[in-house]
Amino acid sequence: MATANIKEVARHAGVSLGTVSNVLNRPDTVAPATRQRVLDAITTLGYVRNDSARQLRAGHSRTVAIVVLDVANPFFTDVVRGAEQVIEEAGAMLVVCNSGEDSARERRHLELLEEQRVRGVLITPVGHGPQPNLDKLIDRGIPVVLVDRGTGRANRCSVAVDDVLGGRLAMDHLLDQGHQRIAYLGGPLSLAQVADRHAGAAAALEERGGAAELRVAATSSLTVAAGRRAAEELLALPARQRPTAVFCANDLIALGVLQELTARGLRVPVDVAIVGYDDIEFADAAAVPLSSVRQPRDQLGRTAAELLLEEAESGDTHRHRHVVFQPELVVRRSSDQPRRTRR
Repeated sequence: MATANIKEVARHAGVSLGTVSNVLNRPDTVAPATRQRVLDAITTLGYVRNDSARQLRAGHSRTVAIVVLDVANPFFTDVVRGAEQVIEEAGAMLVVCNSGEDSARERRHLELLEEQRVRGVLITPVGHGPQPNLDKLIDRGIPVVLVDRGTGRANRCSVAVDDVLGGRLAMDHLLDQGHQRIAYLGGPLSLAQVADRHAGAAAALEERGGAAELRVAATSSLTVAAGRRAAEELLALPARQRPTAVFCANDLIALGVLQELTARGLRVPVDVAIVGYDDIEFADAAAVPLSSVRQPRDQLGRTAAELLLEEAESGDTHRHRHVVFQPELVVRRSSDQPRRTRR
């Protein structure tokens, strides 16, 4: 069934197109009786206004997009929830795009968002090199805010957490517990967050004069399944080389490691201690509550959305800001036991 158009509404109500437009956009300028006649015609015909076309003609939209690395990751769920609240309070709508850690897929999303002339884009980029598609959006006057990623660029805002500090906190904790063989699990290492967390862990170890051995085991993704596979590889090592503690680049990796260790009959933290990153809701609810470096997930999303809306409203007068939050180590049972013996 074809949707009624504005001309049919005007004909049915016996008024001009301009009168229908006034009822839709400036109802106070139309006499009550005439306004009601138009509204009755809209109801009778089932007319739905083409708001997207109107916004495109005006050169702007009430739609904001957020492009995340993995829509299945609870970390991004919380970030989206924070952003969504701010965007909806502003009378706009937030749409979620999933890059799946795939740069080609990310590029397609950005090209479509540019065509749709969205009001702005919040994004956690796949890579940390040049970002020509983001530059194209900015050149078109579409604000871009990086989420969970810092930037050295002067033409965009960013909201991030000090992941280098987060890596230091995790490593200092494991060293304080007496661990001398530690593994860092996560990847791909091309992700800036993964690289920064490793850099912080390595720096903390260096400051202790190399008090422990740090083994890096890169994963292809940041998922529970990848964590299980990484744990299998570590367990295949000879007992005297096997790490007694693992620091994972996110909580999903850590939960996968916990699952595999438990399935193999190892005790956490007696045999292997685990520290994750993000402190998602499932960390505290795990069979062995998971120590984790906490990020202010909701606040990341809220702040990014506020910066984007500020830029969308102020235009060229907007001053770009780079907000960096501090992480916090939350110690739970998965690592809260000093290592008294060394193998």
